[in-house]
Amino acid sequence: MKFAVSMAFSDPSHWVPMATAAEDAGWDVVLVSDHVVHPEKIDSPYPYTESGEPRWDSPTPWPDPWVAIGAMATATRRIRFCTAIYVLPLRNPFVVAKAVGTAAVFSEDRVTLGIGMGWMKEEFDLLEQPFAARGRRADEMLEVMQKLWTGEIVEHHGRFYDFAPLRMAPAPGAPIPVLVGGISEPALRRAARLGDGWISDLHDTAELRRIAARLHELRTASGREGPFEIIAACTDAADVDGYKRVEEAGVTTLQTMPWIFHGGPTEDLQKKIDGIRRFADDIFPAFSG
Repeated sequence: MKFAVSMAFSDPSHWVPMATAAEDAGWDVVLVSDHVVHPEKIDSPYPYTESGEPRWDSPTPWPDPWVAIGAMATATRRIRFCTAIYVLPLRNPFVVAKAVGTAAVFSEDRVTLGIGMGWMKEEFDLLEQPFAARGRRADEMLEVMQKLWTGEIVEHHGRFYDFAPLRMAPAPGAPIPVLVGGISEPALRRAARLGDGWISDLHDTAELRRIAARLHELRTASGREGPFEIIAACTDAADVDGYKRVEEAGVTTLQTMPWIFHGGPTEDLQKKIDGIRRFADDIFPAFSG
């Protein structure tokens, strides 16, 4: 199993030193999250809490993921970067393809695009993108973007997007993996049918086992075989034995905020770096190889 450190809710000025510390300590992936704005009044229910309220408040920072990944990539050489998640249908596919492709070029192909369909209608309205049919639109966006990333002359004539032959450059040096987030049945179907993997919210081990089994069923039904990434945050695992159970449940990459296990939530950069290093020292040797 691999390990991913999440930058969510951390001070943006800490991201580069945290990424370099994670790389030095042997972590595999840095995860970054995404929102553009936080409206003062949000009527849309957040789907991942019982109350429907988000887990953060309006001052929480949300740096642009691709600008942030570019900054962290220049300070590192090995570690990968993944969005967990990026609200794909909130944007235009040409803008997304250009940003992600450029980040891939400057990071030497160390980026993974983790996508979600979004839940906050207010944000879609502000960015002038339709909230309705966002899932079907995102499916076509992926098709468009994968064409653009080839660096060849391409064209597209679909339901939502239609364009004559053109080329986008520079092109990534390798295919960009796409992971799909979401816990609904349509989200799992999309991950199995179109994605290279799936990204969880917060789940316990039993939930992750059920979801991994369902994804396997859906992939088999879609005629898809081969490696499939499952990045998961687990609520009932906090030691080697727990993480072994998570791995056995089908998770390929564990995501966490490691400083939580060494003193709890903190805004102190050095304490976060210490947590990144201590977690690696305590846990990684049991998973080497």
